[in-house]
Parts: sequence; structure tokens; C-alpha cells
Amino acid sequence: MPHPHLPPPYPPPPERAAELRRRFAEEARAERPDLSALCLLIGAAADGSLDEHGIDAAQLELDRLAGELPYRPGGPRAWAEAVRRLLGGCYAFHGTPGDYQRLESSLLHEVLRRRRGLPILLSVVWLEAARRAGAPVYGVALPGHFVVGFGAAQEQVLADPFEGGRVLTGTDAELLVVGATGAPLDPAVLEPAAPLEVVQRVLNNIRAWAAARPERSDVALWAVELALLVPSHPARLRYERGQLLVQRGEFVSGAAELDAYAELIEVVDEPAARKVREQAHTARAMLN
Repeated sequence: MPHPHLPPPYPPPPERAAELRRRFAEEARAERPDLSALCLLIGAAADGSLDEHGIDAAQLELDRLAGELPYRPGGPRAWAEAVRRLLGGCYAFHGTPGDYQRLESSLLHEVLRRRRGLPILLSVVWLEAARRAGAPVYGVALPGHFVVGFGAAQEQVLADPFEGGRVLTGTDAELLVVGATGAPLDPAVLEPAAPLEVVQRVLNNIRAWAAARPERSDVALWAVELALLVPSHPARLRYERGQLLVQRGEFVSGAAELDAYAELIEVVDEPAARKVREQAHTARAMLN
């Protein structure tokens, strides 16, 4: 049922949302979490029109794209070029600055449909299609700009899906990082990003999108609730959830979450814990 006051995509009904959270938690705790499954569950949490058939169709589309890649084209560079030709060339997957303004740019099923998205979601398409085809591929979480890597460290080739899969030369990655952060490239960021790191970064992007749009606190809330289900999440997410609940008029549950966060940080930062407890007290006072 569409929400009269919200722009699309419309969130799913509460029972469906709870079921999606349960499945997300299960997948996030699996021995080998499935990146595409987690991204599609995020998509379903955002978009009530994405049903089981739609989730299956998105997985099948990734399978289909993988099936169009050549069989063992050669080393890392040959793989990078083959994936660029297919996804960036034939199918024109890429990003533009305007994509940062759209929630759909962070939802895998929409990125597969529109062939547009944020760097990290386009990278998920690259990763999942190439991995299914047998490529030595992984995500690389450059500060401010996610890319994909092919091959082991000594022969690593980086590609930028946001630019249609452009293969990066020696200084390109350095320039991307300096442009985004002003700081030089730390070689440690060229390490493969684990699936759960990718998922947390996708949820961070969604929370940042919602933070700039206070009227979409519904999006911020489900994104922080999914982020809390990822093992070893930052404790500060509890504080964020508490604040969001209070903002949405759920004073009792918001205050309880703020108190829980205060208890977590009390050992390391007593003054901060005291401030958070005061916020919880203020939230409860709003009931009177």
C-alpha cells in the first residue's frame, strides 16, 4: 500500500520488514555471508515492491551477466578489461554525480534495472558477475570511492565501475584518494574488503542520504537497525537508533536505547554517558 506522504520507494509493511531483518541477521552471521543476498535484502527493506520473485530475478540477472563473460580470458588485466567491455561497454553500467541524490543508487535491484548507481553498488554488480564467472575479484574500499581489484597484491589491477570500469593506472588510485580525502594513499586500503565491510558501507551511504533528508527518518531507522545486525558493528549505532526513535516520537523506546548506550560507554567515558542519560531523561519528559 503506497504511503501518501512519502516519495517512492515505499517501505514494506511491518511484518515483511521484520521477516527481512530476521533473514538479514541470519545471512550476516553465516560462515560465508553472501554479498548479493545481503544487498538485495537491504533493497527489499527500502522498497516494498521488491518481493521474492524480484529478489530471485535480480540474482538471475547477475547469473546471466556472468554467463556473458568470456571463459578464463587470462590474467588480472584481461579479466578487468573483459568485465569493463561487458558491463561498462555493452550494458553501459556507470555513475554520475546526480546518482548520489537518489536512494535507488544504493539499492542493488534498482542499480541492475537502471544500470546506474553509487560506486559501491556498481562495484557489487562487477564483483558478483565476475566472481560467478570465476574471476579473481574483490572489493577495494578506497576512502571516499569504492573500486574493484583483480588478482593478488603483486599483480593487482584496479577498475572503477563508476567510470564504466575504467582500468586504473599507477597514479589513478592515489589521485582518487587525494581528491576524496586530501590525504595520501595508504597501501593498507588496497586490501580486499570483506562482504560485511561492503554491506556496512552500503548502509552508511543510505544513512548519510537519509540524514540529509530529515523527513526520511523512516529510511535512517531501518538502515541503522540493519547495521546493528551486522556482527561487530560500532556501538555508536545504538545512540543513533535512540536519537532516531526520539525524533520519530517513540520516546519510551528511544530513551531505553539511549540508556543502553550510556551503559555501554560508561566504563570508557563517564561524562559522555552522563550526557546521554540526560538526553534519555529529556525524551521521557516529552511524554508528560
